[in-house]
Amino acid sequence: MRILVMAPHPDDEVLGCGGTIKKYSSQGDEVFLCIATKAYTPDWSEDFLEKRKKEIASAGEILGIKETFFLDLPTVKLDTVPQKTINDFVKETIGKANPEAIFLPFEGDINKDHKLIFNAAMLACRTSRRIKTILSYEVLSETEWGDVPFIPNMYVDIEDFLEDKLKAMACYGSELKEFPHPRSLEGIKVLSRKRGAESGLLAAEAFVVKREIIK
Repeated sequence: MRILVMAPHPDDEVLGCGGTIKKYSSQGDEVFLCIATKAYTPDWSEDFLEKRKKEIASAGEILGIKETFFLDLPTVKLDTVPQKTINDFVKETIGKANPEAIFLPFEGDINKDHKLIFNAAMLACRTSRRIKTILSYEVLSETEWGDVPFIPNMYVDIEDFLEDKLKAMACYGSELKEFPHPRSLEGIKVLSRKRGAESGLLAAEAFVVKREIIK
């Protein structure tokens, strides 16, 4: 199976579905990643930008990402880009990855970049006969502060892949915080255990099903 994960920012893929990515890649599925935005000077230093490239590559190697697509849109300024431009970039990337399943940020997240990428991807996928599964993932410190409740109706068992998720997140050292901040390694563990407890598992990632076609 070919899977595409849409990440508005680097690390969203790990926080939202890192364990699931590793689970799929470990069983031979092809997982592609699209990172929609990138940081820029002078808001971020050149050193940070170079470090970020290495972080993305290291995390992707741990999770088994087959290929990463970069849209290079301005991070936290996605609302300054014409919606058609975003739509066209996302549609082109989906065409390149040619997925049967796609993972998207949740439309109710507090970060506007997440909402815009979700909308663009749903627009591109709406009449696709190939994409059978569309799932929205949650991102710590983004989803729980949004204006739409995240109520999962699908869980993926990641007990065997939680450590891989944590290792991948550790690659994003510039994004990690100290516990009890939710975007910490301990915070990730807590959420994984909570989602596991909700579904009778030891560790899980939770999703909202947007489409599931069964033939």
